[in-house]
Amino acid sequence: MSDFNILVIEDDKILNQQLTELLTVKGYQVEQCFDGETGLLRASSQQHHLILLDVMLPERDGFSLLKVLRKSCQTPVIMVTAKGAEQERIQGFNQGADDYVAKPFSSAELLLRIEAILRRSHHTVTESSKQELTVDGLTINIKNQHVFVEDKVLEFTPIQFKLLWELLLNRGEVLSKAYLYQKVLNKNIGAYDRSLDMHLSRVRRKLNEGNWQGERLQTSHGKGYCLV
Repeated sequence: MSDFNILVIEDDKILNQQLTELLTVKGYQVEQCFDGETGLLRASSQQHHLILLDVMLPERDGFSLLKVLRKSCQTPVIMVTAKGAEQERIQGFNQGADDYVAKPFSSAELLLRIEAILRRSHHTVTESSKQELTVDGLTINIKNQHVFVEDKVLEFTPIQFKLLWELLLNRGEVLSKAYLYQKVLNKNIGAYDRSLDMHLSRVRRKLNEGNWQGERLQTSHGKGYCLV
């Protein structure tokens, strides 16, 4: 079991610690997160074999986290829901959860569910299969890194392309600057770092010059960016 790494995303520090100790005793490697935004950053690294995900989280709830994660990562997820919350379970499965446990849950049952999912998912491919996205005449192909508006090719740098891809892939979702710094620039956000703003501004300008609505790349002040 020591080869398996599990990410626990749970804001209840006592429960998070209890889960961590339970899994560690069973030989799993465990990483802890206590809010949804940090959890999304860590889950997106794709360094984990399974994620235990609470529904009610600060910064970003479990459903929103899973919706964004499933666009680029297929790491198995077990949702932790309230007892009897059938609608939560249905919503979790709709967003791509693999299983769920209801609080309060049996430690033995949780371990059996984890073992079953790890057996099924071992050696499976985790990368997203999407190669091309199209939104209202804008087409972006990740294989050859081409961007088209109708039949016109637009030129983007690799970083600008990655930024546009993430925003199209998660259309309608506000992506935090911290998430985009990690996914697009491969670094942590700095207090005075404005490089992402600069890249977004240039992507907007190039889209406008190509007769596509660059203003649809919107800034959600204090949160991040979103393609509407």
